[in-house]
Amino acid sequence: MSRLPALRPCLVLAGAAPWLAGCAGTALTDRDCMTRVMYFESNRSSPDGMLAVGTTVMNRLQSPKYPKSVCEVVGQPHQFAPGALDKPMVPRLAARASAVAERVLAGERHPALGPDALFFHTAGYTFPYNNMHYVLVAGGNAFYEKRSPGEIAALARYTPRPAAPETPRQDGAGFGDGASFGDGAAEPAEAPAPEGDAPEDARPPAGDE
Repeated sequence: MSRLPALRPCLVLAGAAPWLAGCAGTALTDRDCMTRVMYFESNRSSPDGMLAVGTTVMNRLQSPKYPKSVCEVVGQPHQFAPGALDKPMVPRLAARASAVAERVLAGERHPALGPDALFFHTAGYTFPYNNMHYVLVAGGNAFYEKRSPGEIAALARYTPRPAAPETPRQDGAGFGDGASFGDGAAEPAEAPAPEGDAPEDARPPAGDE
């Protein structure tokens, strides 16, 4: 079972809202953890991006390869933004993420993401793996499925590639802190030449965390 990060000490209020979760003595619920991963992993002005992150988390929850609670999925080491379960959040923006989290936990999913969409990385980066089939760019992230090179080649003949993100990430979460992606942002590459599979992470390793 995954160990969740130690919670930082701070003032705990009765009925703490999701932006207070992460303080010592405050129990983290599924909604808290979903709110937090959406907040730190997506452009906070993009409900579509938050819905995509939440869908990825729920896809992992349904996979036998991952833990069986939202908080354990979000808390797995090196999978999501560092500090996602304990960093402070801005209440106004956290409330927006919390509303989307409630929808996801009630069963809503992003229509562009099927059950095999278990991974994403910051949009605009490319990686030397040949098993990454991109299905969506939203909220500053590129979402993908792992497929065999043959499947990717076949799908590429019938599936349009996702467009570059319209709005850059605002939080700098994840790798590539401080990178900006405007209208000329590079579109994620699909299956570069080098052989090898992408690792079992939400974000493939590239640059410094």
